[in-house]
Amino acid sequence: MCIGCHACTVACKSEHDVPIGVNRTHVKYIEKGEFPNSTREFSVHRCNHCADAPCVEICPTTALHTRADGIVDFDNDRCIGCKSCMQACPYDALYMDPNTNTAAKCNYCAHKVDYGYEPACVVVCPVEAIVSGDLDDSNSKIAQLVANEDTMTRKPEKMTDPNLYYVNGTSEMLNATATDRDSDYLWSEQSKGVGHYAKYAEERLAESDTENLLVQLAMENSAKTGKPIDHRAIDNVAKEIQQDVDTKDARRVYDSPSKGVLWGWEVPAYVWTKAMATGTFLMMAIWQLFLGELSSSSELTGLIISLIFMGFTGALLVKDLDRPDRFLYVLLRPQWKSWLVQGAYIITVFGGLVTLKLIDNYFGFGWNWLWGVGGIFAILGAIYTAFLFAQARARDLWQSPINSATHMLIHAIMAGSIVMMVIAPESTILMTNILLGGIVLNLLSIGKEIWMPHDTPDTKEAVRMMTKGYYSKYFWRGIIAGNMIPAALIFLGWPIVAGTLALVGIFLTEYVRIRVPQMIPLS
Repeated sequence: MCIGCHACTVACKSEHDVPIGVNRTHVKYIEKGEFPNSTREFSVHRCNHCADAPCVEICPTTALHTRADGIVDFDNDRCIGCKSCMQACPYDALYMDPNTNTAAKCNYCAHKVDYGYEPACVVVCPVEAIVSGDLDDSNSKIAQLVANEDTMTRKPEKMTDPNLYYVNGTSEMLNATATDRDSDYLWSEQSKGVGHYAKYAEERLAESDTENLLVQLAMENSAKTGKPIDHRAIDNVAKEIQQDVDTKDARRVYDSPSKGVLWGWEVPAYVWTKAMATGTFLMMAIWQLFLGELSSSSELTGLIISLIFMGFTGALLVKDLDRPDRFLYVLLRPQWKSWLVQGAYIITVFGGLVTLKLIDNYFGFGWNWLWGVGGIFAILGAIYTAFLFAQARARDLWQSPINSATHMLIHAIMAGSIVMMVIAPESTILMTNILLGGIVLNLLSIGKEIWMPHDTPDTKEAVRMMTKGYYSKYFWRGIIAGNMIPAALIFLGWPIVAGTLALVGIFLTEYVRIRVPQMIPLS
């Protein structure tokens, strides 16, 4: 019944003073068929106020919370701007407010509902396309509609139990991947993003503009070989791609701006520095507990390296926050279901244990028990991010926490073995073998992620983008320069050089695995 008038969007902006460039409520248009036998559909997208809201589960400071009446509300004063909620929401319902640098979303006009009024969008809709009410009241209009009409919800497979129903909805409208997000339609300047999100526009457009990418590659090949550009080959490939696009029954003709990459380079960098810190201590602990004793100077150097990289880890975590002034809220106002909170405490305790061991090294107290306890927290510190990513239910590629945890533990062991070669030359032979084993396991883990069957379209698309899309250049460099070449160098007797390249490979692998899933559209 929606006519696409945007009255709801305007009313919402007016009611909540929503800044230009972001929306709590927005209208999406799609078209089907070819003129003159074409149709246009409209749908309003906003927070689904899920019964099992993933944004509430992942929020580290209870800024997001579910009220007794089922409304998922938001406390701006507690938000630290970590953007975890935006990664968790499968419906792309949250945004970063450019004025406050905190997250924001539709709160069902809770301030009006509390006094018996309806949300602003409901009041202003000229055709009563938006209906609100109590679903638990069988006599309410909305309960009658849901019971008697053909309704759909968005992404029911995410098990969020959404409370937003679409009467006579279509999969083409509600499925974000059923239509392509490109830059070839009216008002398509929105596809470039605005404000907080605009800096990633170039990468998003490069990923979608396949034909230009083909031309670029052809020009590069022509420059290398001296042969003229094969325009016929470019046209053939472009036609094949266009035929694949044309098989979709609908096309997107108006939508909200893409939010692009929310967790930028700071997050893969923090995963890398965390692997260095935890891996160094873990390999030292294994050596001390089972293989022999490190010299006092080697132990001191390793502990300092572990602390330095843990300091970098904390600094990167704070830098990624849009409200870094509130970073202590994670520890002081914790929401314990969030793995961001659990991880913050894990690395805090780990940093404390490393500091205690450093004091023990200086004063000689004989606190060798710290190796065992510290080793356990080193493992937890290396892998907890995998479970944080799994709480980001919107990103399908991250929904295998055991595989991701194994992947991150392998990286930590590889990083630790490399540091051990430098600080304790007597361990070089064993650590070289451990590094080689880590490379083999790393390649097997990546191979499993790429070539094993994928259960969702978003995962398949993420893997395609990793291996063939815009980010494939980083992915394959990580595989070849960061894994295969180091393995060859180990056999040639150059373990330190191999280790240096392996560290680069670890970063590139994490960079692609973290960045690519964020490019998949959610709405």
